[in-house]
Amino acid sequence: MGIVAALDQSPQFPLDDHGEQTPREECGVFGVWAPGEEVAKLTYYGLYALQHRGQEAAGIAVGDGDQIVVYKDLGLVSQIFDEQSLDALKGDIAIGHTRYSTAGGTCWENAQPMFRTASNGSDVALGHNGNLVNYLELLDDAARKKLVDPTTKPSDSDVMCALLAHGISDDTSLVESAKKLLPTIKGAFCLTFTDGHTLYAARDPHGVRPLCIGRLDRGWVVASETAALDIVGASFVREVDPGELIIVNASGVRSERFAEKKHKGCVFEYVYLARPDSVIRQQSVHETRVEIGRRLAQEYPANGDLVIPVPDSGTPAAVGYAQGSGIPFGLGLVKNAYVGRTFIQPSQTIRQLGIRLKLNPLRQIIDGKRLVVVDDSIVRGNTQRALIRMLREAGAAEVHVRIASPPVKWPCFYGIDFASPGELLANCVEGNDEDAMVTSVCTAIGADSLGYVSIGSMVEASKQDYDELCCACFDGVYPLGLPTGNPNAELVRKMQH
Repeated sequence: MGIVAALDQSPQFPLDDHGEQTPREECGVFGVWAPGEEVAKLTYYGLYALQHRGQEAAGIAVGDGDQIVVYKDLGLVSQIFDEQSLDALKGDIAIGHTRYSTAGGTCWENAQPMFRTASNGSDVALGHNGNLVNYLELLDDAARKKLVDPTTKPSDSDVMCALLAHGISDDTSLVESAKKLLPTIKGAFCLTFTDGHTLYAARDPHGVRPLCIGRLDRGWVVASETAALDIVGASFVREVDPGELIIVNASGVRSERFAEKKHKGCVFEYVYLARPDSVIRQQSVHETRVEIGRRLAQEYPANGDLVIPVPDSGTPAAVGYAQGSGIPFGLGLVKNAYVGRTFIQPSQTIRQLGIRLKLNPLRQIIDGKRLVVVDDSIVRGNTQRALIRMLREAGAAEVHVRIASPPVKWPCFYGIDFASPGELLANCVEGNDEDAMVTSVCTAIGADSLGYVSIGSMVEASKQDYDELCCACFDGVYPLGLPTGNPNAELVRKMQH
């Protein structure tokens, strides 16, 4: 039994331009059981499809029945793995993970999959998407059992992996350990884990984050999004049910329930987080975004000559806005597809160019036009402020901003890395009522007018029931509760009272 890991002491990631932190999904998970297939390469392509869910670190764990080998590092999937490293990962089972950090910092130790060895010598590797609200309780439990050093501030994923392995003995299997541990975990979690013999997947009882099952010709796949199934040629079977534990091995697929399901799927998956070519609860993400745009046009019409998106996340909603308003759709901004999070710190001169590193206007298209600019959300407002200034410099006569989500007023504690409450622009401007707040935000970003889609229209576009969605970042209602010992959670408690 053992572990092999690539350790590259890479530098920390710098802030993106303007210091703007867009909403970021914490992680993407993938798992495959397919004897006779190149499971490491299948996982590599699955993670490639899930790269948008995490760009700070990635890793793959492969089990062959004798040992689990883990290869992980900081960076993008394509930067970490090559043909040689993938060829070295031999086995019938693999799990993969691509990560942004919320619980735990950006360092190699927090890259996943996590790995632990049980007292009986069994290996356990685990990947986690989400965020826990009872992390401190679990940390205390793991510390009392001397499984972790709390002074090192291990991630919630590492604590779960440690507790999972601790529950294994000569008389207790991994599945029995999981069935005991999972009901004690509170918060949002989608897990893939393995002992090298069997693939496991689990989803929290509220189903906050998506997780689905796919069928290969000679195996099975689990993934955060259906788009990852498409990439590896797996056919969609169904979603993992909230509160369900899936067991995949030579006997097939078996299901165990560890908690009653209470659907509270994240509405922001439809708005921004998920890939547009994914499907969540039988609803196309792309179609939801187009419909949000149509409804936005009805709620907040504008006198404009051209509807342009902020690419790429604003594009489907902009298409819908153009359809709903009758204003022509156009591409007024060009995105540099190769600008992401980078290890290279830009010079001050380059930093001053700001948003032009990512977006550049098509002057011939927008010069003299009254623009309706459709974006997915406003967080701090820095990006929108710089973008509007750039469009005016390129000759735009008017800039009317339309946002395909309601005002973001509350932080997320279930796996999205938002700014703190005091940094969210909707909380920072003057105005006690909604209209005054929107007017203040409009002035702050320099737009001629501003409109946000309503919560009701957003929910209706998703074709889900409001009671089965988590809209906490928009309405401040936290269905899974708030974490203890979290400064932002304490601020939220004060805001609520």
